[in-house]
Amino acid sequence: MKLLLDLGNTRLKWALATDVGWHARGAVAWEEDVPTALAQAWRNQPPPQDVFGASVVDATRELQVARVVSETFARDVQWVRTPAEGCGVRNAYAEPQRLGVDRFLAMVAARAAGQAPCVLAGIGTALTLDALAADGQHLGGLIAPGPLLMQQSLLGATVRVRPDRPGVIRAIADNTTDAVTSGCWQAVAALIERFANHVARQHPGTQRLLLDGGDAGALLSLLDIPAELATDSVLRGLLVWSTAHPRASKP
Repeated sequence: MKLLLDLGNTRLKWALATDVGWHARGAVAWEEDVPTALAQAWRNQPPPQDVFGASVVDATRELQVARVVSETFARDVQWVRTPAEGCGVRNAYAEPQRLGVDRFLAMVAARAAGQAPCVLAGIGTALTLDALAADGQHLGGLIAPGPLLMQQSLLGATVRVRPDRPGVIRAIADNTTDAVTSGCWQAVAALIERFANHVARQHPGTQRLLLDGGDAGALLSLLDIPAELATDSVLRGLLVWSTAHPRASKP
């Protein structure tokens, strides 16, 4: 049994994994009482042999989570940091550690699942785009605000744009509230399509477009090119990584 931890910008996702799949899974938002929520979720779970974590948050929150793991399971967390190469994926960044580990592990999961060549889009607080060649070479990517962050940025920088209700995504909006929501979501969809089309032109061949992240499901219907959901890509990448990098467990 392995405990896998995905510390994202908005929430922490976790999974207990066995040789045949997920034993248990859960998530907790950072705005909640994370230590209490995790302690309650893990109280009746079997102790993992090893714990692997991927984090894009600060060291304080990493330490907070590691403390709960130690108190609950008497295990320490092996934090995965982005390498230049691993599990068949070669990082395109000249400074490999500057590539988010979530992006790297998503590519690891895609390659292990036989989905390369592909374009990976992570739609959450940020929109991340990465291109992965069939041989595991990372071709590079883009980062932009996610649709909700884009809306928040717009509202924070304007005076008269003040929606009084949740907006509806429309092709053409006839009111400010829907125009803000529709414009931001369509902008994200358009950037994904532009990136995927550019990669396809520069690197001909079958290209799969994989979507993950909290807003992936909502975005799927907005795209004019074929795409599919690839949920829990960071956790799945962690599982591949943990199998390739076993370690002696803490007694």
